[in-house]
Amino acid sequence: MFLKSLIKLIFLLFSTTLFALEHNPHQGGVAVIELKEFIKKPKVFFQSNEVKVLEKEGKYFAVIGIGIDEKVGKKHIVAVNQNKKVSLYFNVTKKSYKKEYIKLKTNKRVTLSKENLQRFKKEKAKSTKVLKSFNKTLSSNLEFISPLNGRISSTYGKRRYYNNKPKSPHKGIDIATKRGTSIVASESGVVKIAQEFFFNGNTIYLDHGEGVITMYAHMKGFEVGEGDFVEKGEVIGYVGTTGRSTGPHLHFGIMLNAKAVDPGIFVADYRNKSK
Repeated sequence: MFLKSLIKLIFLLFSTTLFALEHNPHQGGVAVIELKEFIKKPKVFFQSNEVKVLEKEGKYFAVIGIGIDEKVGKKHIVAVNQNKKVSLYFNVTKKSYKKEYIKLKTNKRVTLSKENLQRFKKEKAKSTKVLKSFNKTLSSNLEFISPLNGRISSTYGKRRYYNNKPKSPHKGIDIATKRGTSIVASESGVVKIAQEFFFNGNTIYLDHGEGVITMYAHMKGFEVGEGDFVEKGEVIGYVGTTGRSTGPHLHFGIMLNAKAVDPGIFVADYRNKSK
């Protein structure tokens, strides 16, 4: 218990938590739109998903996650309360990301068997349900800390090729360090998933409320279980190399309104890494 408290204190003291709330609606970025028409907090929707509304100095801002594969061009959100309904527009711009070629010893997690494909689909359905949820009992100020110290071994957005076969882009960052290193919660929240996944290995999804989710993958083991509430900086598990992994590291992701965005937007330690 003392060790957990000490680790939590170290992370809180030495992590930069504040970020500049900026409007960067590129692919993989975040749109921040002031809701000037409202004096009370409205509900805001983007592509049928409710989005986070942040109050700052008496003003309301919609914080919209933009998927890495979102088509460029004009988009809109709908803000609504009991008295009015307003459509607000913004443009998504293109952002280019590097390619990454990864060599695996076997093709087990590249070309899936029928059995493994069924398993993957079942796991994806479970995680998608969590990502699309909108928990109104929790609310985050979006001030995340790094879940551990280590070397950034792969940045957000890289177009990945496993054994020369193109796969989905990297929707988080990889932090490499030695096996067994403690991983802490980047923000306070509820554990919605804590289980082994085919691709992601031992994985935790933390719900921070209002469509804000963090993901921790390839872990060695867990210190928490589904349904637990954890504080920012609390140990939730340990670095491993489970799932589709070539060495001990943590895959860390941040999702808003079911879209995985660049963690560097919120965590100063990772800023300007995804180039």
